[in-house]
Order: sequence, then C-alpha cells, then structure tokens
Amino acid sequence: MSEHFRSRIDLEFTVNGEAVELTVPAGRHLIDVLRLDLELTGSHAGCEHGVCGACTVLVDGQTVRGCLTLAAQLDGAEIWTVEGLTESGAIADLQAAFVERNALQCGYCTPGMLASAKTLVESGSVPSREAIREHMSGNYCRCTGYEAIVDAIETVARTRAGVEARVEAKVR
Repeated sequence: MSEHFRSRIDLEFTVNGEAVELTVPAGRHLIDVLRLDLELTGSHAGCEHGVCGACTVLVDGQTVRGCLTLAAQLDGAEIWTVEGLTESGAIADLQAAFVERNALQCGYCTPGMLASAKTLVESGSVPSREAIREHMSGNYCRCTGYEAIVDAIETVARTRAGVEARVEAKVR
C-alpha cells in the first residue's frame, strides 16, 4: 500500500452549521468524507470526474464538486450539504418549486441541482432562462427535461426578487 493511502490528516471544519473534527486518509475526497465518515448521504457520487454535478455541495458559499475536492483542502471551511440546506430552510422555496414544476423524477441529481440553483437565486436578481441554463450546465439529469428545472429556478428567482412570476409551462 502506498504512503498516500496510509497517511492520515486531522481536519476541522463546519458542516451544516456544526463544528466537525475528524481524522481521514490524506487522499480522501469531500464526497467520501460526507457520505462515509459523516453519514450525510444526500449528495451523490455519480461520475467521479466532476462532470455530472451529483456531488455538488457548497464550500464557503461556492459550489464545488465533492468528487474532485480533497478533504485536506477544506481545513477551516464552511460546508453545506442538501441536508443542512433543507434543515435550515435555505432551499425550501426551491424544493417546493421543483415539486410543483415536476423538475425531479428519480432524485439522484436533485441535491446537486438544488445546491447549484441556490447560489444563482440568492443574488436577488432574475436571471434570463439562458443564464439559468448556463449556470446549471454542470448538473446533469438523465430522467427529466431541463425545461421544468429552468421553470422552477426562474419561478423562485422571480419570487425572491419580488417580480411577478410569468413562467408558462411549455407544451411538449
């Protein structure tokens, strides 16, 4: 076994508002720390190449791919997963809009979608549908059409900005 896998590191960071101290293998990725060590299984390991977005979480307010981020990089960081965002109510409106607009089916991609969408809608502005698509382009969904996802995010952005919602369902 290589030295890379035998060495361990001590980490301290905040996860979902709670201080965490743990010792992990030096090469462990954030998604594995969350799922295996902290039993926060809402975020998923999909492609493990940073392409699909299923492992997207927030680190210091920015979206990151948990499958590409080494836990060793995060000492002192503030991390939010879908569990914490849900418990805090930070994404309640996004979750309701995803349900209302039928923007989820199997749910595998949804935690990453919600984390990515949160960073977009919290600006207080109303992005164009094209800007929403661009922002969400790193999150793949194999089950549902992206129009419903864009509809849900646009609805929340408009509501948060105090703009009358005008999203119309597309005839498919």
